[in-house]
This record gives sequence, structure tokens and C-alpha cells, in this order.
Amino acid sequence: MLGATGQVGRAAVRALAADGWEVRAASRGGARDADWPSEVRTVQVDREDDAALAAAVGDGCDVLVDMVAFHTGHARQLRALADRVGSAVVVSSGAVYEDDHGRSFDTQGLPDGFPHCPVPIPETQSTVAPGDSTYGTRKVALERDLLTAGDELPVTLLRAGAIHGPYCRTPRELYFVKRALDGRPVRVLAYGGLSRFHPVHVSNVAELIRLAALRPGSRVLNAGDPEAPTVSAIGDAIDAVLGHRSETVLIDGPPPSHSVGETPWSGAHPVVYDMSAAERELGYRAVTTYEESLPATVEWLAAQLHGREWTEAFPKMAQNYGRDALFNYPDEDAWLKQHRSGG
Repeated sequence: MLGATGQVGRAAVRALAADGWEVRAASRGGARDADWPSEVRTVQVDREDDAALAAAVGDGCDVLVDMVAFHTGHARQLRALADRVGSAVVVSSGAVYEDDHGRSFDTQGLPDGFPHCPVPIPETQSTVAPGDSTYGTRKVALERDLLTAGDELPVTLLRAGAIHGPYCRTPRELYFVKRALDGRPVRVLAYGGLSRFHPVHVSNVAELIRLAALRPGSRVLNAGDPEAPTVSAIGDAIDAVLGHRSETVLIDGPPPSHSVGETPWSGAHPVVYDMSAAERELGYRAVTTYEESLPATVEWLAAQLHGREWTEAFPKMAQNYGRDALFNYPDEDAWLKQHRSGG
């Protein structure tokens, strides 16, 4: 398994080992998760080094699971190993989809640029054009290159939603967890608090990987939790875990600014993935629901924040969303004051 010590990799190693697989857990640091059984073998490898990757595969493996494939160069690496690999499972992303007007996550910053896809989105929905310009275009190029391998290397591609759970470098749940820990009494939610961005817990991705390993094939499948809760429901659920109560102020339309009303789930239209193909082709049944999984996620986030600034605990989160956007309480207070005075 490549990327074994990442957020999904840790859970996938556990799931495969529990299913009886002999697992080689490869990562750049070669570390071991404390929850892995002792039978799991760790391997230190930089997947950008073709020779090192080939050496890690050795004489071969029945299934190669790849958490860290992002572009066609990685697809070519995997295809070069086809004579030593029975099948592969590769994590892709729901960011590949576009709507019937060509809108995608790549255009969401433009006026009326947020994608308006069917609810739920099937795997047959159109995708952005393959290319090198964005995360989504690179993932599409990766998918298409691997799917052309056919019988040479059967590959299951999992288009994951908003991944959540412990060890996430950009945890969306941080938005509500930190506010609760700060004792913030109010939250402002754009789009009436009804935004939905389909989450998927790490254990559910791991279950899909486990099932795909047992049923090799060339296919693309969505990866999501049983339900896609609204952002308002997510905030309520996190507050409940932490014993916190927040007043929710709703904005009917878009956020008035990046620091007021916008959350990591906010969008003008719902993003919900159709899981029927995974159920039909793999017999997929979710291991957990969003709310069932929350306590462990919240506990881990609180531990990471203890005694540290959130930007120190989650530097990639700060890089992606901006240091002054998610928790700009002064801007939010100024807007609330104006809003409540009828401004």
C-alpha cells in the first residue's frame, strides 16, 4: 500500500489486515501506526522514485493500493508494474465532476460558478477535461490513463467525497470544533445553512478498498457516507459532542465575505454522490455514519489543538483556507452588529 501512514491509509491497512491480507505498508517515512497488527510489514519508499517503487513491489503483489496517485506520471508508474501486480485500487476524487454547463470546483470562485450537478451524482456524470492545470484535471487524466490499462491492470478508482476522521491535514470539522472550544456563542451560515458536501469517513473508504481488493475490475466508483448532512446539521452534531450550544444566524444567499458565513462545506448547490454502483458492484455497506464517527474525530482534533494555535496544528488547513478567514471573529461580530441593527 502506498501512502499507508496518511489519513485513509492507516484505516485501510487495518481493514485489509483484519481481512487476512499480508500487508506491506509503504510510506515516505516508513513509520508504523500503533493500531496496526504486528504482522504488517512497513516499507520506506518515495513513490516519486521509480526504482524505489519497483523495489518495494519486489516480486509482485496481488493488490496494490495507492492513496497518493495524483497525475499521469503516477499512472505510468503503476502501469509499468502491471506484470507484477494482480490489480490496483486507487483513490481519486469527486472533484473531477462538472455540471452540464461546464461548472466544477475549478470555477466555484467565479460568479455563478459553483457546479449544479444532479442529486445524487452518478459516476456517469461528465468530468472536467484531463490536463495538468488543477487538482481535478490531473485526477481525470490519472483516471483515464489507468482505465486504458484494461485487463493488463484492472484498477478500481474511488472518487472520494469530503474525507473526514482522525489524521486529516485539512479537517473541515475544525471549523465548528475550534469555535466550540473557544466558547464562541454564535455561528453565521450562508445559503440558509443548507449546503451539503458529501462526506466520507476514513473507515468507509477503507471498506470500499477492502471490497475492491476482493473483486478486481476496471471501474470508477463514488465513495461516500450513507448520508450527506447539511452544514447546519454538522454544526449541531459537533456542538452536541462537545456539550456546546451555539446560536445559528442564517444568510439566505452567499457569504457577504470570505470571513463571514463561509465554511469548508459551503456551496450554492448540494454535492451528493450516488453510492448505488458501489453497493451493486462491491456489495458495499457503510461501516459508520457521519454522526457515529464524530466523537473520535472531535477528540482527535481537540487533542491536536491543545496548547497550540490552529495554524501550527494544521498548517495545510491555514494554507488552503487562509489564516484570517475561518475564525475571524471581529469581522463576524461587526457584520452581526450591522445585521441586528437592520443594516
